[in-house]
Amino acid sequence: MSQKNIKRVPLYINGEFVQSKSAEWISVTNPATQEVLAEVPCATQAEMEAAVASAKEAFLTWKETPVSERARVMLRYQALLKEHHDEIAEILASETGKTFDDAKGDVWRGIEVVEHACNVPSLLMGETVENVARNIDSYSYTQPLGVCAGITPFNFPAMIPLWMFPLSIACGNTFILKPSEQDPLTPTRLVELFEEAGAPKGVLQVLHGGKDQVDFILDEPAVRAISFVGSVPVGQYIYRRGTENMKRVQAFAGAKNHCVIMPDANKSQVINNLVGASVGAAGQRCMAISVAVFVGAARDWIPEIAAEIAKVKPGGWNDKQAGFGPLISQQAKQRVENFITQGEQEGAELLVDGRNCTVDGFPDGNWVGPTVFGNVTRDMEIYKQEIFGPVLCTMESESLEDAIALVNANPYGNGTSIFTASGAAARKYQHEIEVGQVGINIPIPVPLPFFSFTGWKGSFFGDLHAYGKQAVRFYSETKTITARWFESDIADANAPNMTIDLK
Repeated sequence: MSQKNIKRVPLYINGEFVQSKSAEWISVTNPATQEVLAEVPCATQAEMEAAVASAKEAFLTWKETPVSERARVMLRYQALLKEHHDEIAEILASETGKTFDDAKGDVWRGIEVVEHACNVPSLLMGETVENVARNIDSYSYTQPLGVCAGITPFNFPAMIPLWMFPLSIACGNTFILKPSEQDPLTPTRLVELFEEAGAPKGVLQVLHGGKDQVDFILDEPAVRAISFVGSVPVGQYIYRRGTENMKRVQAFAGAKNHCVIMPDANKSQVINNLVGASVGAAGQRCMAISVAVFVGAARDWIPEIAAEIAKVKPGGWNDKQAGFGPLISQQAKQRVENFITQGEQEGAELLVDGRNCTVDGFPDGNWVGPTVFGNVTRDMEIYKQEIFGPVLCTMESESLEDAIALVNANPYGNGTSIFTASGAAARKYQHEIEVGQVGINIPIPVPLPFFSFTGWKGSFFGDLHAYGKQAVRFYSETKTITARWFESDIADANAPNMTIDLK
């Protein structure tokens, strides 16, 4: 039942924000206080069908809109996002618990992808070869798919939707967004600004809900392509069901990102970078460093690194001294604390314990403090599972070769990094490592939007990745034309034209 004065998050269908007629609503809570911020609907069958019908109809005209006009919409949109940057970040922080600086980073990384979408005319250019045979030319066009969809997670409610719908729509598609039900207020504001930027009715739809709404998108014949970011089990489910329905799917899933520290690395840089990369954003990001592998004498740094991580304190989003915020839900907090308990039981050395964490003024927050384990081994569940909390597992290796073998044996391949002063060691690592995104003296190697987000192995299901050139290919089809014109058909330019054009 809805409480008085609790905002009900609208759907966005055919260019209008509409209140759902659903009987099923989900509470959106502030993870630092448990205050109910809003209620989000589980869209009805009729509402979902209306969104699809609108997207299909809008595609017929949007695909014919000149690419330069589509780019101008994105130019206006990125300007509005920059103008409202801090406002969006405050909304985001209130519903996710992220610190304000972290929330601003979330918004900014999304803006960078929109800026990339502004370059869509050059990204959609085809290829031409003259005289592939005598008097025959071949050339290709890049054309939109139709209706596309995106299913996004709670941890980046600005950045990840902005990974998806701006590029897809700039390519000439229409788009259905299903944001996380845990923090829908940020995507709603993004859509309001997109409408203000001049986006035509129907090019973007927003449906809220849970598994039933996701299944509708996966099964709906009109949806040609689906982009997803989330957990491994859900990613596998979406990839299987979507491809079984003959759809194009890119599913970004979990990770277990390793940072390899060589003994010749800059110690202060390692400590400073590893602290933020492991517990920043409460560890709730798929590119967080959750495993640090210390090679040789670098193992002597573990106690000092644990001591520095222990100094990081969680707090409210507007606390400038806070290193990170709460976990997204009480269930997430319990899951992380269970892993910490399990790690102890498995024999890992608990160097810093984040359980029973409290924050003044926020007695009901989903707090877990920074946590560090030593003597972690490959057979432990805390190593094998993605904990998705402010927990760092430390391991030791005798050589770079052993560290590479350890990382390559892991089923995930989202991101990794190495800290070293040796160009030869860095070259060997980047060449031999079986991970899609590699940092050298950089802890979290998230590429800028003119590249693509290229996770490997169990971290990604699909063929073409997010943003960059790969996303343009994901959201488009290539049409190749082979043409021959006969010189004998050239009209005699000297003959008088005796007809009158009545059109």
